[in-house]
Amino acid sequence: MAQFKILISPAKSMNFENQINIEKFSIPIFLNQSEKIMEVLKKKSPKKLIDLMDISDKLAELNWTRNQEWTAINSKENARQAVFAFTGDVYIGLDVQSLSLNQLEVLQDKLRILSGLYGILKPLDLIQPYRLEMGTQLIIGSNKDLYQFWKKQVSEELNKELSENDYLINLASNEYFKVIDKKLLNVKAIITPEFKDYKNGELKMISFFAKKARGMMVRFIVENDIETIEGLKSFNYNGYAFDNSLSSNQKLVFTR
Repeated sequence: MAQFKILISPAKSMNFENQINIEKFSIPIFLNQSEKIMEVLKKKSPKKLIDLMDISDKLAELNWTRNQEWTAINSKENARQAVFAFTGDVYIGLDVQSLSLNQLEVLQDKLRILSGLYGILKPLDLIQPYRLEMGTQLIIGSNKDLYQFWKKQVSEELNKELSENDYLINLASNEYFKVIDKKLLNVKAIITPEFKDYKNGELKMISFFAKKARGMMVRFIVENDIETIEGLKSFNYNGYAFDNSLSSNQKLVFTR
């Protein structure tokens, strides 16, 4: 029977302060590789981080401190589950805090989060505060950037979880999905949903709304046990509806 595996991006904004009551956790599969990346990052001064990431002085100081404190040993004191740590628009749409424990288990099975530091994460993988976008031009050993460092490893790991009857639902941004080598994936199809809004009489993809809708679609799949493309087309959260005229076999467009 065909199954869905879903990809999303991480978020730059993170929260390690609010209370969560989930005891279950898992460990990132590529921690050794994350450590190699962090060895390089730890040597970057705040000024170098400004140049590397195009961030403010304040963010550079914050992330320099994060880098120095980062360790491959995770605990409840220094880490939390990825899907609860990220707080950007996608995660607002997902609203993981209000999912049931059973739904959280489904999410753990179906959802994967791409990451510049961790490669690929399960929702309950423990992570520590960091900032490292996939598009960052960071040289790691003989790899000229993070795409070169991660592409083969992440694609092969994802492929282990897929079968030829499965669908990969790509809800990640272009920046992150570029790390996937599609030729390595043995799947029935890669489906990319898009979300567009009518504004001033024109249909546009508005980043804030589109990101939030990606999270809502993850939630929709989990809440409604969606396992078919026809089921996916019935997505109707927050006023969105499937538009057949704008869609193709691999691109599903939802408008409102």
